[in-house]
Amino acid sequence: MSTNDKANEDSAESTDQQTIESSAEIIDTEQDDSAVGPIILFFIFGLVASLVVGWVVFPQLLYSQKQQPIDFNHALHNEEVDEGCESCHFFRDDGSYSGVPKLAQCVGCHEEVLGDSEAERIFVEEYVAKNREVPWLIYSRQPDCVFFSHAAHVKLAGMECVTCHGPIGESESLKTYEENRISGYSRDIWGRNIAGIKRNTWDRMKMDDCAECHREKNANQGSVQTLKGGCFVCHK
Repeated sequence: MSTNDKANEDSAESTDQQTIESSAEIIDTEQDDSAVGPIILFFIFGLVASLVVGWVVFPQLLYSQKQQPIDFNHALHNEEVDEGCESCHFFRDDGSYSGVPKLAQCVGCHEEVLGDSEAERIFVEEYVAKNREVPWLIYSRQPDCVFFSHAAHVKLAGMECVTCHGPIGESESLKTYEENRISGYSRDIWGRNIAGIKRNTWDRMKMDDCAECHREKNANQGSVQTLKGGCFVCHK
């Protein structure tokens, strides 16, 4: 075999080897690409599943639903009283707020059953007749470390009740009470949207909402105490 033939043969073998190596690299690349697809799909599936569990399933498990002891028609009562909401929810002589009406405020009108309402019948028979206070579930109950002055907000700041409590005076039935299984507080405090997004001022009653309102009032009026020492205005 001549030198040229030997060189050509070696060149051909080298080319074949390069072709094989290139083919192997292509196959490895294709295998790597095929493995990336399932990994990405698995990641996307895990992300979606986590969001569903955290934003949909968990809130459903976190809150237990409870019904009020008896139903209450705010709209009907507002038509019957002279001073609207303040007929039942009023400020005492010392400036403190009466809050949820006591049994004594209701007896004057409900000593006997007046209509055909099942809720009224239960109220008269189970509470008025037995002189028992109704164990209302309070939607707006704050932690014990928080002090809230209705007089400062309603009398001094001139705020409307609907700002924090919503148009409850127009309701014909009480909504379901949802209690946080961990903290024991109403869902109205945190709000129904777990992301903290709200559309109305009464959608929740968190410290962030108080701070936001105080900042706005302070910027406009310069009279709301939010500077150093302001924390102790609301917190014991």
